[in-house]
Amino acid sequence: MEKITFADFELPEKILDVLADSNLFEPTPIQEKALKPILSGRDVMGIAQTGTGKTLAYLLPVLKTWKYNKNGNPTVLILVPTRELVVQVTEILKNLTQHLTTRVIGIYGGVNIRTQKLLFDEGCDILIGTPGRVMDLAIDSAISLKEVQKLVIDEFDEMLNLGFKMQLSTILTMTREKRQNILFSATMTDAVDEMLEEYFASPIEISLAKSGTPLEKIEQFGYKVSNFNTKINLLEYLLKSNADLSKILVFCNNKKHADYLFTKIEELFPGDFDVIHSNKSQNYRLRAMRNFEEQNLRGLITTDIMARGLDISEITHVINFEIPEVPEQYIHRIGRTGRAEKDGVAISFITKKEETLLLDIELLMDKALQIVPFPIEVKENPVKIAAENETVVMKNAHTIKLEEGGGAFHEKKAKNKKENWGGPTKRNPPKTKPGNRAQAKAKSKAKRKK
Repeated sequence: MEKITFADFELPEKILDVLADSNLFEPTPIQEKALKPILSGRDVMGIAQTGTGKTLAYLLPVLKTWKYNKNGNPTVLILVPTRELVVQVTEILKNLTQHLTTRVIGIYGGVNIRTQKLLFDEGCDILIGTPGRVMDLAIDSAISLKEVQKLVIDEFDEMLNLGFKMQLSTILTMTREKRQNILFSATMTDAVDEMLEEYFASPIEISLAKSGTPLEKIEQFGYKVSNFNTKINLLEYLLKSNADLSKILVFCNNKKHADYLFTKIEELFPGDFDVIHSNKSQNYRLRAMRNFEEQNLRGLITTDIMARGLDISEITHVINFEIPEVPEQYIHRIGRTGRAEKDGVAISFITKKEETLLLDIELLMDKALQIVPFPIEVKENPVKIAAENETVVMKNAHTIKLEEGGGAFHEKKAKNKKENWGGPTKRNPPKTKPGNRAQAKAKSKAKRKK
């Protein structure tokens, strides 16, 4: 059977030339499935695993039908959940349109909004942005969304997880009613279903794989480890003993743990690693990602901010230093490796407490992780971090009953048992009532005269 190529979709020659320069000739399965439905003009809902090429799946048909708008307002709006994805999609689009007159602008929060307003002085055809910043600029009348003909929402489920429902709803009311909606999501959640029913007109569903299907080209195994600090010793051992761990992502569950791990690894491997999370500035994050992409770094320590959508080439290993609390996040994390038809490896470090989380992941994937023996060369570190310390529960605590006395309700000593019969004392004579002041004053004056 003859293979389908991008040329079969009658894409513009200038775009085909750019694809050829990047050695891209044949569509991936999700691209092949999505191109024709999107070109039909119908609403489309794509369910696809991360790393399957869905960015080009929506960009190529959008560019084929794109037309110059002399009014200077965007006719295509692409919403993504993170700043890093804005930068990535913007770069891909600018590369694809390098021989066209398309005005492409990417915007996100965390930078001066006044500076971003200036970007629209010469007009905009395709706008890529995070929901919050797009909404802010639209409310501020810096941009108009009334001429948007195609709305793309990428990583739809992650946007709702991050709490962007209000911003998405506001943006939808700001765009024209007659538009094409192109939605991509890695998972089909209840929140996604609710938004589809409320705002979109019976979209064609394109599903490449069911939610939770593990990527077949990724080898997955795990180590059972006693605690966080022993995990650090295990990571040190693996990095020193395995040269194949040459370009790795290490995932922690929160910023505090990522920073702590980075300080320890920096001591052991100076200059080989960096750390990325939402508290880092945009310039810092982009610089770290660029250094990692160019292999100036051996690895990045990060949170789930790096688990979605980002396309960093040739990551050899993903290490789940901590098991994610949401099972689907495991799929997104390991999807950073094994991309572009290459093999990858995902290693998980699992404490006793995390075994339940791992079971949820295995049930979702319908696949069990291979557990390998803990290396005898690795020393156990008995010191626990704060998050691992058990909450102290007092056993056999004495319950105080009011009728029995005790505590603040103890019985008074005999010398303090005084009965109060009311009335004034010699030390504190009674105060005269306000109503009798005039009468008392007259009596006092008569006494003095006598």
